Amino acid sequence: MRILLVTRLFPLPGNVARGTFVSDHAELLSSMGHEVKILNVLPRMLRMNEARRSTMEGVAKAPKSYTHGDFEVSVKRHWEFPDFPSVTAFSSSRINSDWKPDIVICHTIWPVANTAKSIAKKHGVPWIAVVHGHDFDVALNDHRGKRIESLARSANRLVVVSDSLSRFDSITIPCHVNVDDEWLKPMKKFNGLFRKSKIDILFPADPRRPEKNHLLALRVGEELETRGWKVGITTLKKQPRSMVWDRMLAADVSLITSTRESGPLVAKESIACGCPVVAVDVGDMGQWMEVYPPEVTKLADGIEKRLSDGQDVTLPANSQFESVKNQWNSLLESL
Repeated sequence: MRILLVTRLFPLPGNVARGTFVSDHAELLSSMGHEVKILNVLPRMLRMNEARRSTMEGVAKAPKSYTHGDFEVSVKRHWEFPDFPSVTAFSSSRINSDWKPDIVICHTIWPVANTAKSIAKKHGVPWIAVVHGHDFDVALNDHRGKRIESLARSANRLVVVSDSLSRFDSITIPCHVNVDDEWLKPMKKFNGLFRKSKIDILFPADPRRPEKNHLLALRVGEELETRGWKVGITTLKKQPRSMVWDRMLAADVSLITSTRESGPLVAKESIACGCPVVAVDVGDMGQWMEVYPPEVTKLADGIEKRLSDGQDVTLPANSQFESVKNQWNSLLESL
């Protein structure tokens, strides 16, 4: 099957950490024997505008085409006017592809689903919309809401990556946990002195993104220091994945304090690397591990519990590679 994967979240030469879950999906589809091509639909923007939105780092200077892994990536630009969604929708819908796919898969809805829908209509093929969070967590409730709902309902299939995002007759297929064998480790145990040792807390996100709630993590670190711990907090920005996994191997615990998440996938990767996780109840976390309220003392207690008792947790079966592969195979066959 020839699959055109349309997205605005794909690793860029200037930001290899961007959209790794989308490149993981491309690799999964390729492993199933499908021919996959990538269309990365990006807004026209100046370099200085990237500083306002950390998720857009590397977008301004992205080349028209480049190679990422085994994939040739084509970049198409569109005009984006946040206050005028109709203009943004029109601009993105004008982007076409001469390569005829058998199916179009679109990662994220706004505004690239306009592109996916237009290409699918041009070639007379079905298209699938995949939602990772922002479209339904934020955009569905603002001035873009009606357009996003219309696009979501117009897709032949709507996929969400966690049950917390379920809407409009969607089906849930999570992102699979993709950690190379070299970094797969059993759950580590803390061997230092309780409340007398130095601990490294991993905040597995870019602290510049407000929804990650870095301030709460800092306050948890301060609380632990009042209890006698010597606390260091490591953050992640745009490191290559191997470096991210190295950080997980080195950390004593990963701390997730986000106000909104679809997974988060980094929690599962951390567990796979043998690093205990303390998290608030966000995304699908509460379905497969113990979670804590977003309170400083409760999270500090949770970290101390992980350090003293370790963590006995199993990754959800539906996030394993073979399970996700089978779910996508069934979905594609149904179309």
